Amino acid sequence: MSPGEVDDGKPRGPLTGVRVVELATVIMGPYAGAQLADLGADVVKVEAPGGDPTRHFEPRRHSGMAGAALNFNRNKRSVCLDLKTGPGRDALLALLGTADAFITNIRPGALGRLGLAYADLAAGHPGLVYVNAQGFRSDSALGDNAAYDDILQAASGLVWLNEQVTGEACYVPTVLADKVCGLFIVQSVLAALRHRDQTGEGQHVEVPMADTMIAFNLVEHLAGASLDPTEEPGYGYPRVLSKQRRACRTADGWMCILPYNDRNWRDFFAHAGRPELFADSRFATMPARVAHADELYGQVRELTPQFTSAQWQEFCDRVSIPAHPVYSLQEAAESDYARQGGLVRAVEHPTEGACRLVAPPVRYSRTPPGIYRQFPPVGADTAEVLAEAGFDPARLG
Repeated sequence: MSPGEVDDGKPRGPLTGVRVVELATVIMGPYAGAQLADLGADVVKVEAPGGDPTRHFEPRRHSGMAGAALNFNRNKRSVCLDLKTGPGRDALLALLGTADAFITNIRPGALGRLGLAYADLAAGHPGLVYVNAQGFRSDSALGDNAAYDDILQAASGLVWLNEQVTGEACYVPTVLADKVCGLFIVQSVLAALRHRDQTGEGQHVEVPMADTMIAFNLVEHLAGASLDPTEEPGYGYPRVLSKQRRACRTADGWMCILPYNDRNWRDFFAHAGRPELFADSRFATMPARVAHADELYGQVRELTPQFTSAQWQEFCDRVSIPAHPVYSLQEAAESDYARQGGLVRAVEHPTEGACRLVAPPVRYSRTPPGIYRQFPPVGADTAEVLAEAGFDPARLG
């Protein structure tokens, strides 16, 4: 089966046989659930009567079935429960009795009021992997604060990083915090399931978005502060923070051209007609190039307009310099490369008609993931799933 191909409706992949209950809305939690579902887990999405708010995003053809939601909720079944009622909460508990993992991005205070905090469930569900993610650590003064992607970009230093380069305190134009933290939720589920399989023990895992994003940003930007925070340059990796680290204008477009090692730089300067620059003390070694990143990238951007993008690509490919044209989102999604990999696939949704979904990008030689079930309307699977859990759906009224 090709990546992303819709098959016979049966889960496939390395997580086949694992059941995950997802009590999450918007992007972070549902994105994590989609990753697990793509890998074969039976992901049961529990929704309030109004459904996940993302169902009502635009564009959409029918109420409650927004295009974006179709993508990061595929491969799931939908159960509609009002958790503020006794029968609704009882139904969720019955579901959790059949689950291997529970993921949620509801804030700790709200979970506690619903009687769904880990302390409320641990004794009755000792093997359950319980993963909750929210803006800030639950044991901090900010533990119950509302937080969305923009808030976390600000709290983690990401907006500041943009300001250093552009002069504007701006957000990255993608929901980066939600998606990064969603992937950490997946990692946490898999690691905790491994422990559960070895010991029989479930556990509580918390994924605080602020901590996760601070750690994510510090991978390279702890930089000099890892040795002595009082010394320059301190926090921030100079090459990445260079104001000249931008796409290069060519004779007919824009490219990313990134010579990296000494040989790359020697070849680049020679091809651009300035071989003497490789002997310049500012550019002759990697430490010198990092220290003089503004001057270096400024030189690159002065030299690239003399050739077309195709000419640069041919040269860079020939001498193994990393390079690529600057693509729009549409060009990236519809390039020959993406088409050959089946990355964006046309599917027929039972209620929404012709749609396009992003296929799972990772290749498995023996347990390939796929898109085997389309996102259903709110609560379409309630009766089926509750019956599997031994709960009479008629109790919901």
